[in-house]
Amino acid sequence: MADLPPLKGRGATYDPDNRFAPTRVEAEDDGWWQEETPVRRATLVAEEAARSALAWNTSPDLPFDRSLNPYRGCEHGCIYCYARPSHAYWDLSPGLDFETRLIARSGLVDRLREELCRPGYACRPINLSGNTDCYQPLEAERGSTRELLAFLLACRHPLTLVTKSALILRDLDLLRALAERRLVRVMISLTSLDRTLKRRLEPRAASPGARLKTIRALAEAGVPVGTLVAPVIPGLTDHELERLLGAAREAGADTAGWMLLRLPREVAPLFETWLEAHYPERAAKVMSLMRQCRGGAADARFGKRMRGEGVFAELLTQRFAAACRRLGLNQAPALAAQQLDTSAFRPPHPQGDLFD
Repeated sequence: MADLPPLKGRGATYDPDNRFAPTRVEAEDDGWWQEETPVRRATLVAEEAARSALAWNTSPDLPFDRSLNPYRGCEHGCIYCYARPSHAYWDLSPGLDFETRLIARSGLVDRLREELCRPGYACRPINLSGNTDCYQPLEAERGSTRELLAFLLACRHPLTLVTKSALILRDLDLLRALAERRLVRVMISLTSLDRTLKRRLEPRAASPGARLKTIRALAEAGVPVGTLVAPVIPGLTDHELERLLGAAREAGADTAGWMLLRLPREVAPLFETWLEAHYPERAAKVMSLMRQCRGGAADARFGKRMRGEGVFAELLTQRFAAACRRLGLNQAPALAAQQLDTSAFRPPHPQGDLFD
């Protein structure tokens, strides 16, 4: 697939086969002329009536045990997205389908109300955007994330939020109200300050400048905000690590985290094809460094999958820690402010309650 040209405004260059499909179709040149089918570019949105709201995990690598995703697939089109393989569960490809055939989940507030009312529910922060960005372009039309924020504010339920979209500023009123009650913490994802690289890597996400302005606006509004430098791509973006942290700190971020690029399942061939299309002169180096950091293959082990191992991964860890110390990131007061209030939670009345 290395000879496929990049598509304007899209991250993936092709649609890999759905790994669950019982059959596969491959094109063969039989010598007869035929008109080529144009590659699908338009974004299509399907509806899904949600049967549940919260997704649960027990991963020691994640700082949350529950998350909520209003959308499946993501039009940002980030080629490295670890969520791409999940699209196969909907009989869709993790490639172009992931960023052009989206699924909007309806009824989430009703499902969440039911789950928060269950006996024995223990209140801990809900993470929005655990799988795909809840502020992707589709949110401007649907408003599902805003509805969820308003509902969680009414319940006094804490939440964390990760995004790379400036659309979050639309909901600054709700975020400010949540922050006043110590119910929200936001992380803005940064990958590169290089606008050309960003357009290729994350074609429909906000520009680096827009993300830094978003950090500044949130900080000035009193919303606890940090930055997540993710993913760090060896040989492509790792040289920007200190600059990214410095820019975020100057904009108002007081905490930071980082993650090494992960290439699970279909993401690996998609990313390698993207490299060959956009940066052929660096492709071999990047993939070699990735193999060094991942023990020669994709590494899904807890404790290793987010950071990697080996000399290069250890160097990144040391550089991140040194930069945070120098910039005053992740200091005790900021970390203390990250502790959200779970004591004020009040379960909503279930629908149909006679006393509602």
